[in-house]
Amino acid sequence: MNVIGIDISKDKLDLLWLRDVISGKVKTKIHPNTAAGHKMLIKWIVKSTGQAIEHSHCLMEATGIYHEALAYALHAAGAEVSLVNPAKVRDYARSLGVRTKTDKKDSWVIAHYGATQQVRRWQPEPEAIRTLKALINRLMMIEKDRQREANRLEHIAKTGASETVAQSIHTVMAQLDAEKQRLKKSINEHIDQNPQLKNDRELLLSIIGVGPVVSQLMLSVLHSRDFDKGPQCAAYLGLNPIHNESGSSVRGQTHISKAGDARVRAKLYMAAVVCIKHNPDIRDHYQRMLANGKSKKSALCAAMRKLVHICFGVLKHQQPYQSRIGENPVCV
Repeated sequence: MNVIGIDISKDKLDLLWLRDVISGKVKTKIHPNTAAGHKMLIKWIVKSTGQAIEHSHCLMEATGIYHEALAYALHAAGAEVSLVNPAKVRDYARSLGVRTKTDKKDSWVIAHYGATQQVRRWQPEPEAIRTLKALINRLMMIEKDRQREANRLEHIAKTGASETVAQSIHTVMAQLDAEKQRLKKSINEHIDQNPQLKNDRELLLSIIGVGPVVSQLMLSVLHSRDFDKGPQCAAYLGLNPIHNESGSSVRGQTHISKAGDARVRAKLYMAAVVCIKHNPDIRDHYQRMLANGKSKKSALCAAMRKLVHICFGVLKHQQPYQSRIGENPVCV
């Protein structure tokens, strides 16, 4: 298998074909990060290696949105694609004693990492999930813009600035509210048109404390990866605890990794606050953590993880959530 490391930036792609790990022989090329550049990149790999693209393993860091189009193009062409964690690549570079940071050196480190470590093969998300995530992301941006306008209006009210400015803000807020409602309708219609998503949303809504917002988010998360178990999904969302202990002298505070999407964690936080009051399983788990001496913050993070585990469980087993005590649900 030909190992290709690709360092990605907004405008260009630095390729490095690691011809031999031991001798260090490489071949490099730079292409623009455009649709045309992606086609040239694939042709270069085939011409340089002398083999079909199916014999190449292309590795790149998950860098915001700049890697997505290339990943899909390579996968569609038949290449094996892996998205590697940038933090792990940085640590690997340090282990090799690499101190220089250039685009060419970065592509070499990525290729070397792929040639010597076990990396997971990337699979594209189903089209329905890509669309759902895009709609949800757009809704979140609209909500953020609406909050900004509300903050500006509050500032105007305190400073007594121009009424014309205040009216302008009211106009923009009304437009954002209308677009927010339109997007919510589009999200619901998209889910209703997909039988699997519709069924899974109903399963998630059976969980006490989970409402439309969290159910939609967890649909987009749980269907975006092939998670083997609940803790794996919790780690993907950055909810796994990181312990800071060494010997008998170092006892740092435990914290979550925060490696995932902060916006999803924020919604899960609000849902967990509701769950520790109304969901018997999560409430008991939260109270047990407090009884064991954990802080309220740590116990609440544990409640968030428990909620993710339950969401994963109802979808894996395709069974509605069964609470131990019948209560009127309050949903987020």
